[in-house]
Amino acid sequence: MYTSFTKKTLLLFGALLFYRDNVAAQVQVSQLDSYISAAFSQNDGLKQQQFNLDKSLYALKEAKAMYLPTVSMLGSYTKSAGGRTIDIPIGDLVNPIYTALNQLTNSSQYPQLQNQTILLNPDNFYDLKVRTSLPLINAEIHYNKLIKQQLITSQQAAVNVYKRALVKDIKTAYYHYFLALQSIAAYQSSVILIQENIRVNESMLRNGLRNGTALLRSKTEQEKTRALLIGAQRNSQNARDYFNFLLNRPLKDSILIDSNAMAMILSAPDTTAGTAKREELVQLQTMKKVYLLDFKMQKSGFIPKLNTYVDLGSQGFDFKANDKTRYYLWGVNLQWDIFNGGQRKYRAAQSRASLNAATSQLDETQRMLNLQLSQSYNNYESAKAAYHSTVAQLALATKYYNDQLKAYKAGQLLFLELVDAQDQLTGAKLQQAEALANLQITLAELERGQATYPIDSINSK
Repeated sequence: MYTSFTKKTLLLFGALLFYRDNVAAQVQVSQLDSYISAAFSQNDGLKQQQFNLDKSLYALKEAKAMYLPTVSMLGSYTKSAGGRTIDIPIGDLVNPIYTALNQLTNSSQYPQLQNQTILLNPDNFYDLKVRTSLPLINAEIHYNKLIKQQLITSQQAAVNVYKRALVKDIKTAYYHYFLALQSIAAYQSSVILIQENIRVNESMLRNGLRNGTALLRSKTEQEKTRALLIGAQRNSQNARDYFNFLLNRPLKDSILIDSNAMAMILSAPDTTAGTAKREELVQLQTMKKVYLLDFKMQKSGFIPKLNTYVDLGSQGFDFKANDKTRYYLWGVNLQWDIFNGGQRKYRAAQSRASLNAATSQLDETQRMLNLQLSQSYNNYESAKAAYHSTVAQLALATKYYNDQLKAYKAGQLLFLELVDAQDQLTGAKLQQAEALANLQITLAELERGQATYPIDSINSK
C-alpha cells in the first residue's frame, strides 16, 4: 500500500511540475531574452568587438577608394642668390654690327649692349598646380580590396563568437542566481521547521515529557542553519552583482526571477546541427581565404603598374599670373619591377606557410569543437538523470520528515532521528535546486556548442 501511495504521489508531482514548467517557460524565456538583448546593447566587451568591425568596414571603403582619382594641390616657391651662372656674350656678338649700322646711318639709333650673366637657380619663382592621378593597372589594389572584404567577414564572425559566449555567461549567471535564491528559501524553510521543533520541545519540557537536551540541540541547529542562511544570502549578492556586471548595469540592481518560471526541457535536444554553425570555423575559413589572396597578390607583383595624371597650374616670376604663366601637363607613368632580389618570392612563401598553418588550425579546431559538443551532450544527459533523481528524493524526504515528526510528537522517536530527517529534507531541497540549475547550465553549454541561440533575432528586437 505504501509503495502504491508513493508511486501515485510521484506521478502527481511530476504531472504538476510538467504543467508548471510548460506554462512558465514562455515567461522565463521572454524575461531572459530581454536581459540578453540588453547585454547586446550595453556590454562593454561586445562594444569593443563592434568597434573593431566598424574599423574593418572603413578599411574596405579605403580599399575601394583607391580605384578613384586622387586630386592634389602642389605648390613651390624659390628664392635664390648665387650659385652657378651662364655667360651670354650678347655685347661681343651684336655691338660691332650696331656700330657699323650707326656709321652707315650717321646716327646713334642702335645702342651698345652689355654681355649678360644669368643665374641657373630661379629667383623669386613660383609653381602652383593641381594634379589629378588615376591608377589604370594595379593588381595590388584589386587583391587588397578582396582581402579587406574577407577581414570584414572574419570580424563579423568574431562579434558573433563573443555574443554566443556572452549568452552562455548570462544564462549561467542567471541560473546561479536562481540557485542562490532557492538555497535561501530552503534554509528559511529549515529555520521555520526548527522554530516549530523548539516550540514543541519547550512545550514538552514544561509538561515534563522531555528534558532540556532536545531543546538545546534544537537551538544549536537553529544557529547553524542561520549561519548557512547568511552564507547563501552572500552568494546571492555575489551572483546578482556578476549578472549585472555582464549587463553593464549598476551592481545592486534587482533581477526579475520567478522560481516557478524556470523552464524545463526534459526531452532530448536536437543534436543534428553539430558544429557547422560555429563562428570559430567561419573565422578560420575566412583567414584561409585571406592568406590565399595574399599569396596571389605577392605572385602578381610581376604585373606592371600603370597610372595616368594631368597637371593644371601656373608658374612664373614675381607672382605674376596671366595667359603666359598658365600651363597643363598630361602623362602616363609605368612601373615594372623586373628584378628585386627575390623579395616577391619570399613574401609569397610566407603567405603559403600561413595558409598551411591556418588549414591545420581549422582541422584541429573542428575536432576540438566536436569533442566539446560531445562532452556537453553527455553532461546534459547526466544532469537530466540527476534532476529526475532529486525530484523523487525530495518527495520521499518530505514524506519521511512528516512521518518522523508525527512519531516524535507521539513520543515514539528520539530527537536526533527527527534532526536527521530534517537535514535530509533540507538537503533534498538544495540538491533539487542545484540539479535544476545545473540542468539549465548544461543546456546553455549545449546551445553554445551547437551555436543555435538566435542572436540575429535578438539583435532585431
